[in-house]
Amino acid sequence: MKTCVLSLLLLLTASFTSAFYLPGVAPTSYKAGDTIPLLVNHITPSMKKEDTDSKTYLYSYDYYFRRFHFCQPVDGPEKQSESLGSIIFGDRIFNSPFNIKMLENSTCNQLCSASYTKTDAVFVNRNIRAGFMHNWLIDGLPVAKDTMDMKTQTSFYSSGFNLGYVDEDNVPHLYNHYTLIIEYHERVEGTFRVVGVTVNPESINHGENPSCDSETTEPVNLDQTKESVVTFTYSVYFVPSNTVWATRWDKYLHVYDPKIQWFSLVNFSIIVIFLSIMMSHILVRTLKNDIKKYNEINLDDDVIDEMGWKLVYGDVFRPPKNPMILSVLVGSGFQLLVMAITTCGFALFGLLSPSNRGSLSTVMLILYAVYGSVGSFVSAYIYKFFQGEDFKTNMFLSPILVPGCLFTLFIFFNFFLIYANSSGAVPVGTMFAIVLIWFVISVPLSCIGSLLAYKRPTLTLPVKVNQIPRQIPPQPWYLKTQYMCLIAGIFPFGAIAIEMYFIYNSLWFNRIYYMFGFLFFCLVLMLITTLLVSLLLIYYTLCNENYKWQWKSFFVGGGVSIYIFMHSIFLSKFKLGGLTSVVLYVGYSLIISCGIGMLCGTVGFLGVLFFVLNIYGQIKVD
Repeated sequence: MKTCVLSLLLLLTASFTSAFYLPGVAPTSYKAGDTIPLLVNHITPSMKKEDTDSKTYLYSYDYYFRRFHFCQPVDGPEKQSESLGSIIFGDRIFNSPFNIKMLENSTCNQLCSASYTKTDAVFVNRNIRAGFMHNWLIDGLPVAKDTMDMKTQTSFYSSGFNLGYVDEDNVPHLYNHYTLIIEYHERVEGTFRVVGVTVNPESINHGENPSCDSETTEPVNLDQTKESVVTFTYSVYFVPSNTVWATRWDKYLHVYDPKIQWFSLVNFSIIVIFLSIMMSHILVRTLKNDIKKYNEINLDDDVIDEMGWKLVYGDVFRPPKNPMILSVLVGSGFQLLVMAITTCGFALFGLLSPSNRGSLSTVMLILYAVYGSVGSFVSAYIYKFFQGEDFKTNMFLSPILVPGCLFTLFIFFNFFLIYANSSGAVPVGTMFAIVLIWFVISVPLSCIGSLLAYKRPTLTLPVKVNQIPRQIPPQPWYLKTQYMCLIAGIFPFGAIAIEMYFIYNSLWFNRIYYMFGFLFFCLVLMLITTLLVSLLLIYYTLCNENYKWQWKSFFVGGGVSIYIFMHSIFLSKFKLGGLTSVVLYVGYSLIISCGIGMLCGTVGFLGVLFFVLNIYGQIKVD
């Protein structure tokens, strides 16, 4: 995921360290006594401390899942409208029985009493140990815990709060009393806006007479040998704040380990500069001298046997094996590339804010569908360049092959989520919506892209292709494709290794990810590094008289996927709980790795293609 220049570095931090008005999100003003709705979202897993022995589960639950027994509104839960991206990522937002009115403090309000059976107690205690969290919303803001980052000694609002806590004796206790602190800002006289929400959850065994004094009562202990009754209560306090509505997200958007991220960026910026200097030496000096010498000698002379890459000019543009599959993969990779660049660009300039829930994933899905035209154009054009003749099959496979595989895996994982009673299980209606979007938007646009490529004249070859293929001499072991992938992949992986950690935390543990400046710059570094390494290794391949560069350049460019997958599998510090968590983690890690590999492989292939066209266009051939 990367593509631009160092000049964006200033924009990078400025865009997301200070907050601003977020497009598409209108402020809500309240008067004293107005009702402020509290919405509840799904129960999600969290990143636990390394010293805990409990297992980690990577799927979420509906807030009103029957085994939690959380209090429901009098008329039953009412589902709130959500974006397509929110639904796909498991958001399930409902109303709640909380009665909150602007500027009206209240103490120890009783919600309801719930009875937990022995099996339900086991279920809830397991999820408390696993670190599952509430996710509430008030006026679009997450109800958060006021947290201190010990590394930077700064306080921030960490979204969500735990179901309960585990004491020193390893006994779980359910939080059943919630003290809500709502910060408000008076915009004009008599008109107020919510600018922050925090919660202090407590575990209080109310007994027969509800009391919210936690100092004089025991915590809740769900007995796994008999039925337990729990009373849920809450208190609300309003606190004035100088924070204006436009900057209220500042307290939620926290950069974890900024020094590590900056070190990573600076470190691999130096590597990119080093590679650029090396490539400049090869391209400006070595190639220039080679081309000059080659154009001065007689091609029939024996000295040509020592000229390396120039010997294979008659075979370098010979079509590869399986040109159809390669062209479709390159087209799909280019589709991912422009989608990633556009999405990062939108997010970088604040057009996809965390306050607009699901906007990022929705835009990614729509852009991926729309850019089907670009992907099919590239696929058809490359296939035509490979002298392919089955144009209709290419037109069919371009919008179907890769998206079809993704959708099949998506359905496969969905069965595991359904089995686990997870809120992440995508409804059938949403499945049909995705298919409809694809066949109504992407497929027609893909056909248009293929037709445009078919009518466009193909690239002119600078040299003719010999009728009889040249024999390839034995290659050194380090120039074999598998070893070249390992060599090439380590450099672009280093550019995104740190950022992948934060992205995975956001994907699996519901953390707000907003560091798109860092991400965009990492994307630039990764793409530039992939391009430079691919050019360098393919140049050495051609020098060893191996003209089969097409598949090799794609795999070499995509070598980063090996390290991304290894990093996600072998360096994860949490113990996965249950088959569903293992399947989801391994499966989605594989999809992410292959997607980034396809994207980088496309960059490597296209870069090498223009490199080869350029250098062989500089030599004189009779």
